[in-house]
Amino acid sequence: MPRSERSGARERHGLARIRTAAYELFSREGIASVGVDAVVARAGTAKMTLYRNFPSKDALVIDFLRERERLWTREWLEAESARRADDPVDQLLAIFDLFEEWFAAPDFEGCAFISTLLEVRHAGEAAHRASIEHLTTIREIIADRARRAGLTDIDDFARRWHIIMKGTIIAAQEGDPNAANSGRELAFLLLSRHGSRETNTFRRL
Repeated sequence: MPRSERSGARERHGLARIRTAAYELFSREGIASVGVDAVVARAGTAKMTLYRNFPSKDALVIDFLRERERLWTREWLEAESARRADDPVDQLLAIFDLFEEWFAAPDFEGCAFISTLLEVRHAGEAAHRASIEHLTTIREIIADRARRAGLTDIDDFARRWHIIMKGTIIAAQEGDPNAANSGRELAFLLLSRHGSRETNTFRRL
């Protein structure tokens, strides 16, 4: 292999290790308490490898949040809840089934987007804005399912459903063993409020 290709392969490998280390550390410990030195040490790479790819810690955090959306929001929450049911109302309720399993996992770490909002308070900071954007993506998924289910006042429903989701996650982080069940019960009430004659929502309840 030519030297340039070997160098490029090492760079890609180093970048992958940095991204993996940042994801693990930021997910578990939050972004405020984790510095670039800790990321580099966990990755086992040179600091210059990090800075060649990420000009600042903020850029690394943004990359982490983007990866979190891909893995957690898209490939787990959205895809898995859709896999478990065909009906959009059942897909919405399946979120709390997933939460119950997630909360019981030994590596349950809470919501990275919520944690980042709490750690980065200033609305003008890039990480704060990115967290809001990623949380908006979750509401869009909820709204799409509500729309397909024929529910009423879609935006209001999605915002309230998302409040239940976020509150359920916080309750689980507090140690509430019934957080997922409590969230599911509140979700049923919200479905009743936003149901329409065109859906089977009332028969479900």
